[in-house]
Amino acid sequence: MTKPAKQTRRTRPTKADQRAATMEQIYDAAEELFSKRGLYGVTLKEVANQVGVHQSLLHYYFKDKKELFDAVIARRAPVTIERRMKALDAYERAVEGRPTVEGALRAYLDTDLETHSEGGLGWRYYGQLGAQTSNTAEWGAELMDTHFDRVVLRLIGILKQAMPDCPEEDLFWGYHFVSAGLMLTLGRTGRIDKLSGGLCLSDDFEAVKERMARFMAAGFIATCEARRAARETKE
Repeated sequence: MTKPAKQTRRTRPTKADQRAATMEQIYDAAEELFSKRGLYGVTLKEVANQVGVHQSLLHYYFKDKKELFDAVIARRAPVTIERRMKALDAYERAVEGRPTVEGALRAYLDTDLETHSEGGLGWRYYGQLGAQTSNTAEWGAELMDTHFDRVVLRLIGILKQAMPDCPEEDLFWGYHFVSAGLMLTLGRTGRIDKLSGGLCLSDDFEAVKERMARFMAAGFIATCEARRAARETKE
């Protein structure tokens, strides 16, 4: 006679599990709302209503709306940073100290584009939120400094290897232009869709990957060569 199968007990979620789940819901709701209307266009009450909790719960965890906003930015930042750091490290090892500008940019840009295009709706909102934050002087620049300087300086370090004769200020200006292009792309505003009559689509990150790194690399190289020629003429 076979023994009856033991019934597995259904484990109740712990208070810590419940808290973590609630926090994720809060972050998801805030991320969506902030991405659409910005820091000043959203209230804590609206976030609470979207989650289905009382506003007092948000006040318990966050002293104000800005603290919640900062926490939303901080939640996904380590993911995109670590993925790009690993990609840059792997690229540097693969080329054995002989990087190219385009290769370095592909490791940096393509990895981030893949993260945002394959990560679902949450990453779409995060990209749009990042585009807003990076273009807000009052409080956005400080947030970007806090989270993203490490990976940016890692990229700059590899670009220095690729163009050792390029003045450092030109590398930083080049990154400035790269960042602008990346942030506009992550913003997915739909403007290019209308301008091009549908030839180009804001969501087509594969098309962006085919072009962006090569386009930006040519800019770096052309600028550095022009600046070197100008210096030689003066001498």
